[in-house]
Amino acid sequence: MIRLEGVRKWLGGRVVLNGIDLQVERGETLCVVGPSGTGKSVMLKHIVRLLTPDEGRVYVGDELVSQAAGARLEKIRERFGVLFQSGALLEWLTVGDNVALPLREKTRLDEEKIQARVREKLDLVGLADAATRFPAEISGGMRKRAGLARAIVRDPEIILYDEPTSGLDPVSARTIDRLIDDLRARLGVTSVVVTHDLHSALSIGSRIAMLAEGRIVELGTPEQFIASRHEEVRQFLESQFITRRGEWERSGSHETGQR
Repeated sequence: MIRLEGVRKWLGGRVVLNGIDLQVERGETLCVVGPSGTGKSVMLKHIVRLLTPDEGRVYVGDELVSQAAGARLEKIRERFGVLFQSGALLEWLTVGDNVALPLREKTRLDEEKIQARVREKLDLVGLADAATRFPAEISGGMRKRAGLARAIVRDPEIILYDEPTSGLDPVSARTIDRLIDDLRARLGVTSVVVTHDLHSALSIGSRIAMLAEGRIVELGTPEQFIASRHEEVRQFLESQFITRRGEWERSGSHETGQR
């Protein structure tokens, strides 16, 4: 579905991506984890050609995204929905109008059909009663859900998530996790989730890839990831109180973490 082949990127005089080879399968949720500054969001931007690799290629299906431009690139981008880290809502528009914006800008649907689609997507993310409210009037978790409704309003094949649980309290973060998992199950979408929240990745990921110093140092199922012997993976797991047994440790006590 999505392939990165030998992708290298230099930014500010340093190598951010150093030969990334990765394939995302249709219908899976691939979570990309790692410490801050390891190139996770930079990799995500290459998939929709917000950035272009200095070396290597990026494909979506048979389309060579890394060389696409103009109308061809716009056509490829129509296959994507993107949830930005902040939610990226326009403050002067209501939640409903934010969700409707891609339909008004990119389709010829009449207003009745647009409103029906908006209601459908807001209901899907649990915001059926929030259409007339403004972003400043809702919580951070609700803003993320509104951003997600906008990302899926055109029924994309692929959804890209940039730190979807960042800045949220644990209850709101797990709500977003459930939504991501539910969208995969209901709509069959392919998802790439960039996150530093390993608890989230273990809950929703079909596979987990870890980036360190611009390279993928581990790639596997959640169970394989937890069992990794790679030193950087072990350190990352332990920093979030996750052991090889899949147990989450907090304050000297143990909680069993089940997927």
